[in-house]
Amino acid sequence: MCGIFGIYNHKNAAELTYLGLYSLQHRGQESAGIVSSDGERFLSKIGQGEVQEVFTKEDLDKLNGKLAIGHTRYSTFGASDIKNAQPIVVKCSKGNLALVHNGNLVNAKYLRKKLEAEGAIFQTTTDSEVILHLISHAKERNFIDVLKKVLPQLKGAYSLILMTPTTMYAVRDPNGFRPLVIGKIKNGFVISSETCALDIISAEFIREVEPAEIVEFKDGKMRSYKFSQHVKKSFCIFEFIYFSRPDSVIEGRSVHHVRIQLGRNLYKEYPTEADIVFSVPDSANSAALGYSQESGIPFEYGFIRNHYIGRTFIQPKQKIRDFSAKIKYNTIKDVIRNKRVVVVDDSIVRGTTSKKLITMLKNSDAKEIHLRIASSPIIAPCVYGIDTPTKKELIAANYSVEEIRKFLGVTSLHYISIDGMISATGLKKENFCLACFTNNYPV
Repeated sequence: MCGIFGIYNHKNAAELTYLGLYSLQHRGQESAGIVSSDGERFLSKIGQGEVQEVFTKEDLDKLNGKLAIGHTRYSTFGASDIKNAQPIVVKCSKGNLALVHNGNLVNAKYLRKKLEAEGAIFQTTTDSEVILHLISHAKERNFIDVLKKVLPQLKGAYSLILMTPTTMYAVRDPNGFRPLVIGKIKNGFVISSETCALDIISAEFIREVEPAEIVEFKDGKMRSYKFSQHVKKSFCIFEFIYFSRPDSVIEGRSVHHVRIQLGRNLYKEYPTEADIVFSVPDSANSAALGYSQESGIPFEYGFIRNHYIGRTFIQPKQKIRDFSAKIKYNTIKDVIRNKRVVVVDDSIVRGTTSKKLITMLKNSDAKEIHLRIASSPIIAPCVYGIDTPTKKELIAANYSVEEIRKFLGVTSLHYISIDGMISATGLKKENFCLACFTNNYPV
């Protein structure tokens, strides 16, 4: 997860970065930060909590300069602690540097031990700081040469924005696990995790950062460099299923329309007779709409979501997750009572939230409950930036579909097939990371 955003060469860089982070809030809620540059100095504001909680107008007024980068954090590597909030700012042999990172390095512990043995002193417990130490230790003088030396040492997922007092760099790992896009605004440039953040500031989408690419923004111009020839596209399919906002565009595909097709494919694979279909809002809304369109079963609102509660999946502690699930949703009992209902959800990870939702439907006197999942069973942990660290937490890794059905207490349970997921995107299977569904890891 994590949302990263950067503005190069715009007089309102910090304000635009604030708006960009607001659009990327769904990617992380633990902390937020912005660092700006006036051409000489870095100015920063970083805090724990959501974007609107961290920044005041007075804070933004103090973040002068035409360059700014920002981050909204969802922790996977390193504790949920203010010292691990980003951007990370350092003064090193290469000058003043600021960095934001989305992804997860699978060789971070190895690199950290190696650097500590060479005398490096770490201030955080994040994998992101490893990157800055490697940059500092590099002997090359030209910064592009430094990056070409450092980046091939990193293994795993990393979409990065780096900033010096006058220059900005966008970087994407050779597998392209996580999204990163470039936009244009007046004489400046925008870098963002998703296109929805370009829309909010009326920036024009240019293109995606390619895997194994460094894009340099310097002297008002954009230049591209490759740092590796070993490119193997392994884009995270969960960006289409859950992570990205439905109004974003990925690989030229509308996330909303891909999710509609996921719902259509679900019905094609598992046709069901029912009275109404509805979603677990909001991430499954589009898939439920597609299921309704394909089946002809009326689309309804069965669950109402409290929008003042954040995404329960990305809450850092299980106790908080459980509490959030209870207060996040409520049912419309008159819609559900004595009805055969199809409930569409994007995924089942741990099963804790699903169990509570099904109980709510039973208490609302649903006649039958048919649960349809717009992703395949998650049987393996993600090591590229999602908080599913062990198989013990993954219900589908430990139980069959029938056992999960009984545990949840539903009339029927079906997951979409892997081929059904892929076909919904209109892209080639070999371009995706499917590790959480197949236990086959690209890196």
